[in-house]
Amino acid sequence: MSDPVLATHGLMKSFGALVATDDVSIDLRPGEIHAIIGPNGAGKSTLISQISGGLASDAGRVEIMGQDVTALSTAARARAGLGRTFQISALAMEDTVFENVLLGVIGATAGAWAMFSPVARNRALAERAMAALDQVGLANAKDTRCADLSHGQRRQVEVAVALTLAPKAFVMDEPMAGLGAEGSKALTGFLDGLRSEAPILLVEHDMDAVFALADRISVLVNGQVIVTGTVAEIRSSDAVREAYLGAAP
Repeated sequence: MSDPVLATHGLMKSFGALVATDDVSIDLRPGEIHAIIGPNGAGKSTLISQISGGLASDAGRVEIMGQDVTALSTAARARAGLGRTFQISALAMEDTVFENVLLGVIGATAGAWAMFSPVARNRALAERAMAALDQVGLANAKDTRCADLSHGQRRQVEVAVALTLAPKAFVMDEPMAGLGAEGSKALTGFLDGLRSEAPILLVEHDMDAVFALADRISVLVNGQVIVTGTVAEIRSSDAVREAYLGAAP
């Protein structure tokens, strides 16, 4: 078995008497999509924030490629190879697709001062941004304002921004949120192909997408992982049906 690209070990987080994550240990292996599902209030958003560095854990650790990144900031974890997309788009909506991705390239390379670097340097940054847009199939939309894109296309722009960091793993928080059936189907196909670029830890409520994409699924209930298994194992689990799915397989 390959060493995990991303792993958590015993993550804990409490807010007063509320235990949001309770000894959560999961991993993400090369080439896979590992989905995290669970009812509202299960602790999924807290877990993603702990993994991404937005929320400090009370205990436990996070590793990327075996490196302990628990003490690192969100930006430092991104530089270490963690690509993140959000439930609510973090794009600059009035800027173009290209401008959003270019800002990602600048952040991945030399910081804001790169805007004032020589023309040749900026050309290199622009080429890198266009390469990321080409990877997600949006090169022809480079001059389009993000506000004018479909929801699914905005997700693709977010992935392009993450790709500028050459991520070792993606963490995605409900990418299907707000999509209709056709949009969800299109994004599912896109994410299925993206796993060859880097494995994906996916938090998602769209069970059709989860069952179509996931190699493994972990079910989070009351801050604890109650089971991890394949799609078939999760579908047939009485505990999962009782806690989350609420229907026969």
